[in-house]
Amino acid sequence: MTSASRTADAIIIGGGLHGCSTALQLAMRGMSVIIIEKDYVGRHASGVNAGGVRRLGRDLAEVPLSVESAKMWHDIESLVGDDCGFVASRQIKVAETEEHMVQLQNRVQQVKALGFDHEKMIDQKELREKLPAISDHCVGGLIVEGDGSANPFRTSQAFRRQCESLGVQLKENTVVSRFEKKEGVWHIHTSMGKFESPNLVNCAGAWGGKMAEMLGESVPIDTRAPMLMITSRIPPFIDSVVGVQGRPLSFKQFVNGTVLIGGGHVGKANPDTNETLLKYEGLAINANIAMTLFPQIRHAKIVRSWAGIEGYLPDNIPVISKSNIDGAFHSFGYSAHGFQMSPIAGKILSELIIDGKSELSIDAFSINRFSNDSLKP
Repeated sequence: MTSASRTADAIIIGGGLHGCSTALQLAMRGMSVIIIEKDYVGRHASGVNAGGVRRLGRDLAEVPLSVESAKMWHDIESLVGDDCGFVASRQIKVAETEEHMVQLQNRVQQVKALGFDHEKMIDQKELREKLPAISDHCVGGLIVEGDGSANPFRTSQAFRRQCESLGVQLKENTVVSRFEKKEGVWHIHTSMGKFESPNLVNCAGAWGGKMAEMLGESVPIDTRAPMLMITSRIPPFIDSVVGVQGRPLSFKQFVNGTVLIGGGHVGKANPDTNETLLKYEGLAINANIAMTLFPQIRHAKIVRSWAGIEGYLPDNIPVISKSNIDGAFHSFGYSAHGFQMSPIAGKILSELIIDGKSELSIDAFSINRFSNDSLKP
C-alpha cells in the first residue's frame, strides 16, 4: 500500500480510541489499514472522558473483557510506546448505608459466580484507612486494587502515533456519505473521494448508529453529553478513584491537586453540529454529592466544566460483533464506559476480521439483540 493509497485490507470508520485500537491490532498482524475520521483523532468521547481504568462495577457481561483489558493496561507502554499517564491505585465504590452494603455484597457474589474475585468488600475501618477524608456517615464499600486512571488525550495520541508508525493511514476531516458493496469489496464514499476495502469496521462512537443504519442495521442509540468539571488546586487528600453506590459520582484528585468530578449526569448533545450544551443543575448535583462524601472540597472553586459526545444503548453495553453483512464489523455504543475496554476491544475486532472468531465470548454484544422482535414490549 502506497502512502496515497485509497485501498486497504481494512477501512475503519472512526478515529477514536476504539478505531485506533482496532487499527493497531490489525496492523500488528500485517494488515494494511485506513482510518476515516470526520473530525480528528480523539475529538469526542475518547479524548475528553474521565480516564477511568476500572473493572469495578462492570456489567456482568463485560467483566471477562474488562479483566483481560486490565492486563493490557498494566503493560500499556509495550503496546503503544507510552504509559498513557496510567496510574494503578484502586477504585472504591462507597456505601453510605447498610442497605448499600447488602447491595454491594450481592454484587460480589455475582462476580464470584462468573469465576472472578477482583471485587472485594471493605468495612468502615478499612474504608477510612483507604480514604481518611471520607465523611463519617459512610459505612464501607467495594474495592478493586490495581484499577486506576489514565490521561485520555495522551492515550488517544499514543494510539495514534503507534498506528502511524505501523503504516496506518489516517484520513481526518473526512465525512462518510454512503457505502456500497460490489463483488466482495466495500466502496466507501466520502467528502474526500472513494475508498475501497474488503473489510469495513464501524467504530464511529456516537455516530455508530448512523453507520449501522447505512448498512441496513437499525440500532436504538441515544447521543448524550457526559459532563465533567475540575476544581482549583487543593492539598492532597485522596489517591483512589471513588464512586458511590446508588448515586452518580466519579471522583479523583490529580497530582497537581485539582479534583475531577463527574459521573452520570449528562448535558445535551447535537451530533450534527458537534456541539454540547451543559446542564448546570446536573453539575450542581454532582458537586453536592462530592461535598457530602468529602467535606474538605467545599471551598474549592470549579474552574472548568465540559462535555463530550457519547453514544448510549438501551442496555448500556456496547455492540461488539460481526455485521449481518459479510465483511462488515461493529464496535460502538460503549455508553460512557469504553475507555478501559479499548485495548481488548481492538484485539477482539482484529480476531473477528482475521480469524473469523474471538477468543473471548462476545455473544452478549451482538448487534442482533436489537432486532425488531427483541425490541417489542
